Amino acid sequence: MTVAEAEALAAELDLDVDDIGICHACLSTVTFAIDGGNPHKIAGAVRSMTPYLWDEGLALPARMALERARRRGVANAGEALREIQKDGPSSRVARAIVRRLGADLGARAKGDLLKMGFQPWPPPELA
Repeated sequence: MTVAEAEALAAELDLDVDDIGICHACLSTVTFAIDGGNPHKIAGAVRSMTPYLWDEGLALPARMALERARRRGVANAGEALREIQKDGPSSRVARAIVRRLGADLGARAKGDLLKMGFQPWPPPELA
């Protein structure tokens, strides 16, 4: 599966960044890179954050979304399931999912750091 095919598949998956129990502050590393527009920094952020997000809870929702896509007949979903089974967070599709979720988070947050998982400092109860 090519990077372009993985990205097209990730766009088709029924994943919602707010419904997956992953750290938005962690994912925002990818969001900030995407907002910066440097392809090398985006690839680096995706590559470095995918294993953490995968282990944090992205693996199961990703597999379930891919299985639903396979049943709907979405192109490359079956191949992607095999790829994540073999390569996990190192797979192209796992990285494409993280990139897509990073873009989704950026679109929803519109620069609001609180919506990206950051907390005010000092906390209101200490201020």
